[in-house]
Amino acid sequence: MKIAVNTRLLLKDRLEGIGRVTYEIVRRMVAQHPEDEFIFCFDRPYDQAFIFGKNVTPLIIGPPSRHPFLWYLWFEQSLPRALKKHQPDIFYSADGYNSLKLNCPTVMVTHDLAHIHYPNEIPFWVRKYYHHYVPKYLEKSDQVISVSHATKEDIIKQYLTPSQKISVVHNGNRDGFFKIEKAQKKATQEKYSQGCKYFFYLGAVHPRKNLDRLIMAFDQFKKTSGSDVKLLIGGRLAWQTDTVKKIFDQSVHKSDITFLGFIPEEDLPFLLGAALAMVYVSLFEGFGLPILEAMYAEVPVITAQVSAMPEVAGDAALLVDPLSVDDLAFAMQKIYKDKSLRIELVGKGKIQREKFNWDRAAAETYNILKKSANKK
Repeated sequence: MKIAVNTRLLLKDRLEGIGRVTYEIVRRMVAQHPEDEFIFCFDRPYDQAFIFGKNVTPLIIGPPSRHPFLWYLWFEQSLPRALKKHQPDIFYSADGYNSLKLNCPTVMVTHDLAHIHYPNEIPFWVRKYYHHYVPKYLEKSDQVISVSHATKEDIIKQYLTPSQKISVVHNGNRDGFFKIEKAQKKATQEKYSQGCKYFFYLGAVHPRKNLDRLIMAFDQFKKTSGSDVKLLIGGRLAWQTDTVKKIFDQSVHKSDITFLGFIPEEDLPFLLGAALAMVYVSLFEGFGLPILEAMYAEVPVITAQVSAMPEVAGDAALLVDPLSVDDLAFAMQKIYKDKSLRIELVGKGKIQREKFNWDRAAAETYNILKKSANKK
C-alpha cells in the first residue's frame, strides 16, 4: 500500500498537540509496515529525524501553509499536483484538514469542533475557513477518525455525518513521563517554585483554556489556605491573551504565579512530576493529553466536567465546573489538604491510563487506512 501523509506539523523543537499525534501514529505505522511506502508531505524543509524508515519518501511541497489563504493553495493546488505523480492508495491527514481535489481515498482526523462552540476565540479568517471547509472535508473523507466519543457525537450533531463513517481512535501518551524521585522533585521545586509545592497547568495560553478563572481560583485558594503553594503555567502564548494578562495583573498573589512559556522536552517530565497536581480546566477539549501525561507522571488531576475531559479522566480526577471559580478553588483546597485523596487519585490514574495506548492507536489507524484504500 502507498500511503500519503500530511506531515506539515512535524517541526523540529516545535512538536506540539496535533503535531505530536501525527508523530506518534505515523512513526509506528512506518516501523510496523516496512512492506508499505509512505509519502511524507512537508510544507517546508524537514528534519531528517522525522524520516522514520527507508520506506519513507519525503516531499517538500510549497508554499509554507500557516494562513487560510496558504492552506487553500497547499491543500487544493500544490498537494494534489505533487501527489498526482505518486498515485497514492490513500491520503492520511491527522491535523483536521483534507483536500477536496485529491483523486484517491482520504482519511482525516478530527480533534474537536472548537470553531463551532467558541468562534469568537478564533481569528476571523481562520474561523471563516473552518466554517466553509470543515463540512466539505468531512463529506470528502472516506473515513473520519475522531479522538474521542465526545468529538464523534459532536460531529454527528453539528454536521449530520453518518455514525458509521466515524471511527474513534483515542490518543495515547508519549514516552518520557514517569514518577520522579523525592530528590528530583525537591530539585525541580527549588529551580522553579522557590522550593515550594505548586499546581501546574500545561497547554497553550488562550481564552478557551480558562486560565483567567484558574488564576482567580488560585487567588481564592491562597486566601483560604494561607499556604506558600505556587501556580506554574507552562505553554506558549497563543492569541487573545488580553483577558488572562488583565486577570493576572489584578491578582493579589501574582508573585506566586509564573508563566514559563514553551517548556523544553527534557524539562517537562520533571516539572509535571514535581507538581502537587495538574490543573487542566479547559472550557472545551477534543481529548486532553495533559490529563493522561499527569497519570503517567503519577500526579493527581483536577479537570473540567465537559466535552472529552471526563472520558479521558474517568474516575481518576476531580471533575469541576469550569465556569465556577468557587468549584475550582475548592478542588485545589481538597488536593492540598488531603494526602489520602492524592494517593487515591494517583492509584486510579494508573488503571485509567492503560486505556490509552499509542501502539493500539497506530494499529487501529492503519486498519482504517487499509479498509478505506481497498474500497477504491
